[in-house]
Amino acid sequence: MLGLMQSQQLLISTLIDFADRHHGEAEVVSRRVEGDIHRSNYKQVAARSRQVANGLDRWNLGFGDRVATLAWNGYRHLELYFGISGSGRVVHTLNPRLHPDQIAWIVNHAEDQVLCFDLSFLPIVQAVHSRCRTVKRYIALCDENRLPADSGIPGLISYEAWIGAESSRYEWPDFEENCASSLCYTSGTTGNPKGVLYSHRSTVLHAMAGAFPDSLNLSARDSILPVVPMFHVNAWGIPYGAAMTGAKLVFPGPAMDGKSIYELLESEKVNFAAGVPTVWQMLLSHMQNANLRFSTLKRTVIGGSACPPAMMVAFNDVYGVEVLHAWGMTEMSPLGTVCSLKNKHLMQNAEDQRTVRLTQGRSIYGVDMKIVDDNGQELPWDGLAFGDLLVKGPWVCSEYFREEGSARLVDGWFNTGDVATIDADGYMHITDRSKDVIKSGGEWISSIDVENIAMAHPAVAMAACIGIKHPKWDERPIIAVMKKQGADVTREALLAFYDGKSAKWQIPDDVVFVDAIPLGGTGKMQKSKLREMLQDYRLPNT
Repeated sequence: MLGLMQSQQLLISTLIDFADRHHGEAEVVSRRVEGDIHRSNYKQVAARSRQVANGLDRWNLGFGDRVATLAWNGYRHLELYFGISGSGRVVHTLNPRLHPDQIAWIVNHAEDQVLCFDLSFLPIVQAVHSRCRTVKRYIALCDENRLPADSGIPGLISYEAWIGAESSRYEWPDFEENCASSLCYTSGTTGNPKGVLYSHRSTVLHAMAGAFPDSLNLSARDSILPVVPMFHVNAWGIPYGAAMTGAKLVFPGPAMDGKSIYELLESEKVNFAAGVPTVWQMLLSHMQNANLRFSTLKRTVIGGSACPPAMMVAFNDVYGVEVLHAWGMTEMSPLGTVCSLKNKHLMQNAEDQRTVRLTQGRSIYGVDMKIVDDNGQELPWDGLAFGDLLVKGPWVCSEYFREEGSARLVDGWFNTGDVATIDADGYMHITDRSKDVIKSGGEWISSIDVENIAMAHPAVAMAACIGIKHPKWDERPIIAVMKKQGADVTREALLAFYDGKSAKWQIPDDVVFVDAIPLGGTGKMQKSKLREMLQDYRLPNT
């Protein structure tokens, strides 16, 4: 027997239609590449998204054809999110921080038909366009009077001229909700990047779960600044979740420095922001140096890599901002867990609560997880046993784009490549990436734990722990440290800082001071490149 309910496909177009009809005046504020602040709202975004759809129809792009974007967080990128997917095409977000060779490879692998880009990325497009075999049209996200006359890119047109010629009246097509909506490639630290192809259904369900109170807790009362880039994993679903709830959106554009982010937070009365630790480190450093405080910011979600305990203390204790620790992957759309407290934790003291908050949190509805040993046997949820973390759910990758059977599936579970523990309350704690765990004398050392202690030192801006070959112990940890500007600390002082905070055998054997730690396209530390930088390094006394 079937239920007697109306049937409606879960399509991305329904999100912008809802925002248009019920939250049309909610603001969308963007710092543009041009440097100014642009103000729009959901009603205008919806109308211009329909113009995008009409423009793609006029070019006779087929259903499911890929349209690439190379853009910062801004209103035009948001319009492309809805206009491309809503009309039945696939929005393919390109990461501008990748090497041009990788970008060209990704464009060709995806067979992108159109490439839309911010002018700040013109040099990238100039470097790759002759190698992009399938791209037929290039669109610069700018006004017509800012279109470069000598770009060298044949047929380049401006976004405003393109959509300005189209009607804002458009009937979104109705189709099967499992059709592809968007495409994002992994960073490709080993081998070629892999494409993760999301569906309309997975995207809408992911946005809904992300908006739940125990997740990101989005509502029409929020003013949200997503620093997490729209060119990577759909900005953690926030553009979709904000439209679903009517939240104000504040986009930072290309200005990611601490001063620019702080100015937007204050001027737009932002109460919720999302980003990776490296961006928040710049913000906190700026505030500390200028003796500033937040007037409206109450919550921030931190993901992409583990939040250092010192950063959580600064946000919570110094600035009164609640930190939501989150975890996910490109292959998971990306949200998997968010660390919100349960009722039982509310009576705990601040230190006990912080111990919980420093975990990656518990599953949001739609994601199940487990940890297994090397033989694939499930391990207990006791907070002590650690093993490979496996996940499954309706927004978890089943296979990579154009690589049939390629995803890391084990009996229907996706192997994340992370090593974790899970406690009795379901709180998951990443102890390391499986490839970054340091195996010393038959014991495992978490590189994250070693890094977190170093990050608590007042002179340390960033720290990365890697394992170095040792003739007796197999591997021993060292810590690469980038010092804060104007600060100083010696090797001996930093190693002494570990006393009482870690078991002696887990203390790194050496400190290597570096000018910079290599970061990937999403702000994560690239330990593979750090290992290349230190390939000639030898441990003391070996």
